Amino acid sequence: MEQKSQLEAHSITISIGGRSITFETGKIARQANAAVMVRSGDTMLLSTACMGAPLPDANFLPLRVDYQEKFSSAGKTLGGFIKREGKPTEKEVLTCRLIDRPIRPMFEEGFYTDTQVITTVFSYDGIHQTEPLAICAASAALTLSDIPFIKPIGAVRVGMIEDRFVINPTLEEMESSVLDLVLAGT
Repeated sequence: MEQKSQLEAHSITISIGGRSITFETGKIARQANAAVMVRSGDTMLLSTACMGAPLPDANFLPLRVDYQEKFSSAGKTLGGFIKREGKPTEKEVLTCRLIDRPIRPMFEEGFYTDTQVITTVFSYDGIHQTEPLAICAASAALTLSDIPFIKPIGAVRVGMIEDRFVINPTLEEMESSVLDLVLAGT
């Protein structure tokens, strides 16, 4: 039976580069090992971490990382003949890799259990970029779960505008940036 603390909703807001990021857990996706909703402005992402049964003959970490952007998150509805989301876009595949690269080394040595991290964009405001939020959300979900994850990870996007570094620039600010760097670490 789950402990009472896991059923309670928790929220924390931090400020990075003058912008607020809110992490919430305990409201939805309670059947996952852990789930975290991250919000910046009106952009919201849900990241869930799930662990299966140990694989007896595995000698590697079977980690699956998925990142999904739904057209409905930006207030769009597909029209025409094809009304489904379809296969992952190039941006979604690259964002999966951005999430996977920093979290993979943070699993304990010898952990060979089927593990899945799914991050879904629930709402996109067209201002706040989702990639650094997705990395932070995935790390928070893994950290809160019972999956053996060594350390939490933080991530930011860094731009350079008029010879000044800008942390988590908006899409509009990125148009005049000469640098586009996603930085993740412990």
